[in-house]
Amino acid sequence: MTPLLFFFFFLFDATTGSLVEETCRKSSSTNPNIKYEFCVTSLESDSSSHGAKNLQQLGGIAIKLYQQNVTSTASYVNGLLKKSSDPSLKAGLRDCLELYSDAIPTLKEAAEYYSNGRYDDANIKLSSVMDASTTCEDGFKEKPGVVSPLTGRNNDAFQLAAISLSIMNLVKQ
Repeated sequence: MTPLLFFFFFLFDATTGSLVEETCRKSSSTNPNIKYEFCVTSLESDSSSHGAKNLQQLGGIAIKLYQQNVTSTASYVNGLLKKSSDPSLKAGLRDCLELYSDAIPTLKEAAEYYSNGRYDDANIKLSSVMDASTTCEDGFKEKPGVVSPLTGRNNDAFQLAAISLSIMNLVKQ
């Protein structure tokens, strides 16, 4: 790689990183539910974030990551249900599976609204789904002696929702 080409590659990479980092810095400073490191790591885990040129593109990536998380969590819960024999745990898992399964089509609508610039509609859809992770986690707390096997996934889903909403609010400014 020639020195000039290396310089432009580095400059491009630094600029892209700056968009993710600056967005996460703003988001985490205004929302206590968003952890800066989680935000940066999550957004940068999608290779298309490296080519994002503006907040709108980054918001679409955040929503896509949230959709992937919710879909993956629903599948994970389904697997846990098949393995579990504890009736109390199974009851909690069934509730969570329903919450996450219901969230999948709603997030698809949110992504469509977002890509069409209908940010208020996307906001409503994302906000309605954001509670799924909290409701799931709270369901286990109501069952004595049952520990949630989904705490990490629920926390990640909640943060991804918060990041998506935060970026959408930045886009609307």
